[in-house]
Amino acid sequence: MIGRSAYALTEDGFNDSQIRTLLEQSLTDVRTSLRKVLLLPPDYTRFHSNAGRITWHLYDMFKNYCEVDIMPALGSHVPVTQSEWEAMFGDIPFERMIVHSWRNDVIKIGTVPSEYVKQISEGLVEDPIDVEVNRRLLDPSYDLILSIGQVVPHEVVGMANRNKNIFVGCGGASMINSSHMLGAFYGLERIMGKDHTPVRNVFDYAEEHFLQQIPLNYILTVTTAPQGKIRTHGLFMGRDRRYFEDAVKLAQEKNLNFVDEPFSKVVVNLDAKEFKSTWLGNKSVYRTRMAIRDGGELIVLAGGVDKFGEDKAIDLLIRKYGYCGRERVLRLVKENEDLRANLSAAAHLIHGSSDGRFSITYCTKFLSKEEVEGACYGYMPYDEAVKMYDPNKLKDGYNTLENGEQIYYISNPALGLWADRKKF
Repeated sequence: MIGRSAYALTEDGFNDSQIRTLLEQSLTDVRTSLRKVLLLPPDYTRFHSNAGRITWHLYDMFKNYCEVDIMPALGSHVPVTQSEWEAMFGDIPFERMIVHSWRNDVIKIGTVPSEYVKQISEGLVEDPIDVEVNRRLLDPSYDLILSIGQVVPHEVVGMANRNKNIFVGCGGASMINSSHMLGAFYGLERIMGKDHTPVRNVFDYAEEHFLQQIPLNYILTVTTAPQGKIRTHGLFMGRDRRYFEDAVKLAQEKNLNFVDEPFSKVVVNLDAKEFKSTWLGNKSVYRTRMAIRDGGELIVLAGGVDKFGEDKAIDLLIRKYGYCGRERVLRLVKENEDLRANLSAAAHLIHGSSDGRFSITYCTKFLSKEEVEGACYGYMPYDEAVKMYDPNKLKDGYNTLENGEQIYYISNPALGLWADRKKF
């Protein structure tokens, strides 16, 4: 029904009118025959995907022909607020939003067998993985389900989106926990920026065996955001996996940043509107860890971070155990039932640690020194940090400070992966 790979011809990317035309060309044949559509965009934490504007176009195209529901693919994130909704989706009525509940609103549709999990993880994980999705995905009243989102390096699956948006974004606790721990066991440095990873293989297996009967299609973007201005370099539409593979190739070109010499000191800024937890803010850690030298420093300017987890139960676990390193977390999982019951939290603790390779300093307004240090990070008051590292004066890339110190600055860690060529 839908099938197209479209690449922008200039570095500025597609403009809004071109995006609208591409969407209309892909959906013209089916638009007037639809009765009910479900849109699955990301939440505000993926604002720079341009999925919000694409969702607006789709809603505008469909609203006069059929009923349109919108369910942000939250995963375990907090629901979208009205102000975030308006910033991302414009004048689409807030009442059109359905809130996905990853703990309560899912049904099991199958199991990825232990033999397959063992095979694709090289024997590191042997447990079967239950496949759970939001029950609305199986509602036969939907004629079309469109999953919208950005393909970009990701610490769990390798490259974000496609069926990750379904099995994690619209998935249940079991799949979220199991997939995150599978990725952590296998090693995020073996995963990030790549397509065929153990977690992606699990998602592909689940889609092929348990979701072929639903009217699902994907709309995928590849974007960058220099100086905060979103540029959409590619738009890939269709369920066939080749469209995702096209997006992966373009994202590897646009969103991978290789360095010939590892960094001694990296400063990462977390936009206060986008990053309100270390759960999200730790993109600053795992998107840079392959580019920081042993003994180096990571400074995280976290002016909006006021909690550790997006979920209250996970927040408590992060406060209890801290980002204490891979080997210690694996021991803690064996010893503590609360971590075994929340494997995504355990995986996150692994992802957010440098394993002692380099120091991590969180610079916060709303989390105290005791809270930050209790989570195994160094602490610096935010107001003190921005006097030393002023985001308004720094440019992406290398900067030389007034005291002669050289740093590498990243204004948004969500849009890329930085890696020493020798480690990728």
